[in-house]
Amino acid sequence: MGGCCSHDVTIRGKVESEVDDGEYENSTHVTYERDGSRVMLKGSSMFVSMNSQQGNKGVNQDAMTVWEDFTGEKHMVFCGVFDGHGPLGHKVSQYIRDKLPLKLSEAIKMSQHKACRFYDANEDIYDDDENNQSMSLAAWEGCFLKSFDQIDQHLAQEINIDTYCSGSTAVTLIKQGDQLIVGNLGDSRAVLCTRGDRNQLIPIQLTVDLKPDIPSEASRVISYKGRIFAGEEEPDVYRIWMPDDDCPGLAMSRAFGDFCLKDYGLISAPDVFYRKLTKQDQFVVLASDGVWDVLTNSEVINTVASAPRRSIAAKTLVKCAVRAWRYKYPGSKVDDCAAICLFVDDNPVLSQSQSQTNKNFNHGSHRNHSKNQFRRSKSTRNEDTETVDGKVGLELNQEWKALGGLVRSNSISKLPRITKNMSKHQASKYYNES
Repeated sequence: MGGCCSHDVTIRGKVESEVDDGEYENSTHVTYERDGSRVMLKGSSMFVSMNSQQGNKGVNQDAMTVWEDFTGEKHMVFCGVFDGHGPLGHKVSQYIRDKLPLKLSEAIKMSQHKACRFYDANEDIYDDDENNQSMSLAAWEGCFLKSFDQIDQHLAQEINIDTYCSGSTAVTLIKQGDQLIVGNLGDSRAVLCTRGDRNQLIPIQLTVDLKPDIPSEASRVISYKGRIFAGEEEPDVYRIWMPDDDCPGLAMSRAFGDFCLKDYGLISAPDVFYRKLTKQDQFVVLASDGVWDVLTNSEVINTVASAPRRSIAAKTLVKCAVRAWRYKYPGSKVDDCAAICLFVDDNPVLSQSQSQTNKNFNHGSHRNHSKNQFRRSKSTRNEDTETVDGKVGLELNQEWKALGGLVRSNSISKLPRITKNMSKHQASKYYNES
């Protein structure tokens, strides 16, 4: 998980000057067919590049997927990056990666069917090829909210994964024609690259990093008796804590799993955003916070634009993020990094030498909603600024290798010793009593 610190830092003096010793390709492709879609877990296609690299903290807790011809509709694309945290975060992120697209596909098909019946009842001419375009923004939002909620319910009852103190973020995107619909849960991020009047590359952040210190998020957590504060060692990192225990210290306000906090303001309802693409829009980057913790939005889009080929754009970005970790925080453990680059234009982007970085970027139109039972105000978008350094490392038990080392973790290790049966009961309680 993302985080940095400056405790016991030894300066190494330089960074790698090249991404690799030689030129590379995404030679390992993992694809299969599912539900009328072509599913990618690794590799690249004509319009998509994806890559993930394990950090130095243990098992890689990042997961990602791309579904081409999503829902069986030609040219509809689903992308998702999932960042796990906690002792079994890698299992949670993989579970979400495999199950969420199916649930979302089912919800979309059902919504399309209802829309088709509505048109038939009104005796309008209805073109199946325009099926997805006819869905209202409210229908798209409903599909995301419903599928995210269902997955969280199923996760609570999953007997093979203890999710009491483990969870995952999710940043997901559907592209259908010139429409982008983004569903975000947690602190991973989606950024669009577009071109300005002078042909310069401009980053547009499509999501809000859902942190506990956002006023609307904090208000909800506090109303449910959860506590929010930053530790003395990390005064800039606000975390959610249980009412009577200093655990688990979750550094985000929404997530799948983490059922120890679901009664205290943590929710699994995504923020849903919409954007209509223009001819100036180039590509979208979805990445875990291991990328955004060390690179600004402008640095990310310029790195992708500078890749010699689209097929290696994501790998170029991930390698750049790893170099930035080693250079900026040489005494910390590198975080897991995962990125998906979805190209939405018809022509290749210009190289970085042909473009300029513009840090004053426009904000895309968005819609910000949650479940009706959770009242919240509109969140403020994050500006393109450098992340704040963490201050100290965390002393963690050896059995928590995925959280260990000099790194700011998304959940810390002051967790109660709970048997598997007890924790599973607590996880399912959130839904069984609702």
